[in-house]
Amino acid sequence: MPRPLLAILGATGAQGGSLARAALADPQRRFDVRALTRHPDSPAARTLAQAGAEVVAAELDDDASLARAFAGAHGVFALTNFWEHFSPEKELAQAANIAKAAKEAAVRHLVWSTLEDTREFMPLDDTRMPTLLGRYKVPHLDAKGEANALFTAAGVPTTLLYLSFYWDNLIHFGMGPQRLPSGELAFALPIGEAPLPGIAAEDIGACTFSLFVRGDAALGRSVGIAGEHLTLAQMAAALGRMVGEPVLPYAMPPTEYARLGFPGADDLANMFQFKRDFNDAFCARRPVADTRALHPALMGFDAWLDRHGHRIAVPPRG
Repeated sequence: MPRPLLAILGATGAQGGSLARAALADPQRRFDVRALTRHPDSPAARTLAQAGAEVVAAELDDDASLARAFAGAHGVFALTNFWEHFSPEKELAQAANIAKAAKEAAVRHLVWSTLEDTREFMPLDDTRMPTLLGRYKVPHLDAKGEANALFTAAGVPTTLLYLSFYWDNLIHFGMGPQRLPSGELAFALPIGEAPLPGIAAEDIGACTFSLFVRGDAALGRSVGIAGEHLTLAQMAAALGRMVGEPVLPYAMPPTEYARLGFPGADDLANMFQFKRDFNDAFCARRPVADTRALHPALMGFDAWLDRHGHRIAVPPRG
């Protein structure tokens, strides 16, 4: 009997790539892997092909390419990337394309990588947080949360997967410790004293793979994952142990973070404020014990630092 096929969007990125590697490394090889990417000739795509994946070109804005990509698939891992275009409307349109293609392909299990629609917690006229782009509080969260209903409306058997802060952001997006004029290191996030659920990007794939293995038992469920819930001070202390000198925690006000000026700074400032102000609900949706049940080898922050901390660009002493 042929193995069921997983079609994985974003297979050369952090989420999809970690799932593809987890499925390909499965000793039981319970699924075949179709790695979907806009760049099938990229080094990452070639590496997946060498590991046994079928690499197929797919575009979220192209219905025909999604139809080809999902043909014959038992499962689909679906995601969108706000940071490529900064348009929540484009994310919603892409999610609608995915839902339509999955329904037409009779996909039996779709896992949708999502986040909270913060407008369910804070209406647009709430002045505690600025409204962005006219109809969002946190555009890159709100669009994903709003898109949840598209899969239900299309009748696609779906698991909603709620993610946490990637610790890998400390490597790739300049969120690591910075050197102050005084010479001290500081780690700044606009999270106040609230714990921040975080996870290693590579563990996302193993958790997602477990959802596909569980099959019908995971359908219709909302599943949140995290490797650990840590305060800013706890993260700074762990970073200090890694670098061998103290790292000061700085709970930057969201308004100050929004003024940093990089693309999406206002969106991220609102995101961290949401996680701070609605922390109990945000953390409760991401229980570490349940995540470890999905993936017993789940890493905590210290373990992630032991494996990847050397890749964080820490400014040298002056």
